[in-house]
Amino acid sequence: MAKVSTNISIDADVKKQAQELFAKLGMDLSTAVNIFLRQSIRSQSIPFAITAEIPNNVTFSAMESAENCSDVYGPFDSVDDLMEALNA
Repeated sequence: MAKVSTNISIDADVKKQAQELFAKLGMDLSTAVNIFLRQSIRSQSIPFAITAEIPNNVTFSAMESAENCSDVYGPFDSVDDLMEALNA
């Protein structure tokens, strides 16, 4: 099969980290990209789950507090009242 050259834009730091990882796995970036593309074609999809970032425990706690209307401040009658609460 004939090889062709393709240009893609990658963040410089991401490229460096990926090259280091793939070198540890015994391959170069080109080989890793080819593996990804072949697996995508084979599965007719992105070959891994793409999901939103999972919130950390602090964020989960804040979300739970908001849903339960606990530990919530306000409403405020003025900006001064809001600022006083924020600086407390």
